[in-house]
Amino acid sequence: MNKAETEKRVIAVCRTRHFSYKTDVAYLAQIRRYLAFITAANRGATSEARVRAYLESIAPHVAAKTQCQALNAIVFLYRDVLEKPLGDLGNWSHAKRPQRLPVWLSPSETARVLALTPDNSYGLMLRLTYGCGLRLMECCRLRAQHIDLEKRLVRLVGAKGDKDRTVPLPQSLIAQLAEHLGRVRALWEGDRARGTPPVELPGTLAAKYPNAGREWSWFWVFPGKSLSTDPRSGIVRRHHVHEDGLAKVLKAAVHRAGIAKRVTMHVLRHSYATHLLEQGVVVTKLQQLLGHKHLETTAVYVHTLPRDLSGIPSPLDALPGQVVPFTRAA
Repeated sequence: MNKAETEKRVIAVCRTRHFSYKTDVAYLAQIRRYLAFITAANRGATSEARVRAYLESIAPHVAAKTQCQALNAIVFLYRDVLEKPLGDLGNWSHAKRPQRLPVWLSPSETARVLALTPDNSYGLMLRLTYGCGLRLMECCRLRAQHIDLEKRLVRLVGAKGDKDRTVPLPQSLIAQLAEHLGRVRALWEGDRARGTPPVELPGTLAAKYPNAGREWSWFWVFPGKSLSTDPRSGIVRRHHVHEDGLAKVLKAAVHRAGIAKRVTMHVLRHSYATHLLEQGVVVTKLQQLLGHKHLETTAVYVHTLPRDLSGIPSPLDALPGQVVPFTRAA
């Protein structure tokens, strides 16, 4: 099987396994780099030796997560595509995984940023992301049926790890969200009248329920302004709003707020978690709200709480007398 055939087979197996489109792209890119690494010089070595050599060659140049993704993609290549599972790789050099605390905004900083966002769907998405602790794509992929204004709940289906969870909807967003859904429903009715192809459905639902994509319950809460081509099927239809536009709006708001932090969409989720802990929400309940599999993942937010360190005095303040700054003699 040559490289072109291997790549086609990779795409086919990814779709059979119902991987997300982003996983398809990431795995294919990693596998292409690995196949390019295989040259005449190392073609005679065992598969395990080649994989070990490749992982060690990229270790000094990539983050630990990137090396881990490369390993997962290569294991997938041998196990599911070539159907020749790898054996024991033995000892090999792992890229060091740094221990980083999450960046978060204080309540006042969060209020300043959200106050400077535009009064449109992007501003609503940013408030919803922070107010519900959503991941970026969880917010973008919301469907009409996932919003329950009466019970004040947001139901997240097929989130990270293909897990479902329910989070409370902020009371302050009910009226704005109801008005927004009214405008979106008008857009949906216009698409139906024009005969626009149905929206994309997750998994194999489109095959099982061919007309479900035309129903209001499956329409996007935050649809794109124009039609776009589905990268998998080639169908021109309405997709959800592109995530890059939302990130740009957040970046502009942070700049106008004068906040000297690297604020991404995920920082809003970090801020949601930290603020709930400050309000007294127990970490196990927070784990449920965030959809974390392991409690250790949620417990990292405990270390971001400022009150843990605020009562510890600095030894500099305890020195007798006044500390005179050192000046170099002329």
